[in-house]
Amino acid sequence: MQTQVGIVGAGPAGLLLSHLLHLRGIESIVIDSRSRAEIESTIRAGVLEQGTVDLLTDAGLGSRLAREAIFHRGIYLRFGGCTHHVDMEALTGGKRVTIYPQHEVLKDLIAARLEAGGEIRFGVTSTSVHGIEERPSIRFRHEDRDHGIECDFIAGCDGSHGVCRSAIPSNLISRHERVYPFGWFGVLVEAPPSSDELVYASHPRGFALLSTRSPTLQRLYLQCNPYDRIEDWPDDRVWEELHARTVADDWTLMEGPITQKLVVGMRSYVGEPMQHGRLFLAGDAAHVVPPTGAKGLNLAVSDVRVLSQALDRFYRAGTREGLEAYSATCLPRVWKAQRFSWWMTTLLHRGEGDTSFDERRRLAELEYVVSSRHALASLAENYVGLPFDDNPA
Repeated sequence: MQTQVGIVGAGPAGLLLSHLLHLRGIESIVIDSRSRAEIESTIRAGVLEQGTVDLLTDAGLGSRLAREAIFHRGIYLRFGGCTHHVDMEALTGGKRVTIYPQHEVLKDLIAARLEAGGEIRFGVTSTSVHGIEERPSIRFRHEDRDHGIECDFIAGCDGSHGVCRSAIPSNLISRHERVYPFGWFGVLVEAPPSSDELVYASHPRGFALLSTRSPTLQRLYLQCNPYDRIEDWPDDRVWEELHARTVADDWTLMEGPITQKLVVGMRSYVGEPMQHGRLFLAGDAAHVVPPTGAKGLNLAVSDVRVLSQALDRFYRAGTREGLEAYSATCLPRVWKAQRFSWWMTTLLHRGEGDTSFDERRRLAELEYVVSSRHALASLAENYVGLPFDDNPA
């Protein structure tokens, strides 16, 4: 097989890149080790920045999102038994918080690519990339046969454990990482919403997050030990902690059947540069953020926006300027998202070994944030998403 851009990974980065390239007349083939059913049924968070919503809409992917997404004015910060509304719509001149789960974004992208005749190979094995400095190719096994894709460029969109990140020689990439001493225990609950906005709660017993997936489905998280097992959290313990950590006057936590449990690790990672030769990394293959700031999917969208425009300039005008500047263009936004995600995480979580001083300092910072319009504006601006550069690479 031959194509212009070979894309490893059918997550948000890979599929959106393929779609954006198609709109510009650039051919691509996408491969992924997972089945289509697995990709479309894995329920993950989906807090979309305003820029992400605008890009999806402009790319013809916004019709179902506009009908089914949940739009919030902002979020609630809850601490010390009190609830404080952060009205992000007012603070940012009309930008909203959009809840549209990642698997729904993927369903829209897969449907759009297949309807347009795009090629996606699901369920591949033994994937490897070769010749990334001069003559790129991708090798894989599919339906008991060996296959190869010869291409001009490879987009590594296969996540933090994929083959593309490790294809860049280790002596040519700087890795910056922080592993947090806590994780999130997440549950999926069949219940109506307990709140009209997302609730971020900081409590001496640990952090909690209440978010809505649909009018009948809620995703709830509790700070936990990253080494906890599912069996460490029977339903009774989950509800006891949720009630304790989110308690507030005149408010009731809605309970329901718990249909899914999982433990989420918390870490920050950036690899620099995000490219080598004709291989370009995007999304989790290039960087990982803790979920507190809701930046993972949005950074993937930002990456492929830059990459698709750089590839468009290459095929239209023959210039490599945008491709050569891909990392330099993406990384400032990546590091701003890392800063915000780290700040949100340390602001709301109790760390291992924290003393009473640490707890009182964190409480003082929360009180400052909700009492300062400048601090609230900064939180809102970062949460709904910093503006895209009008002239990406």
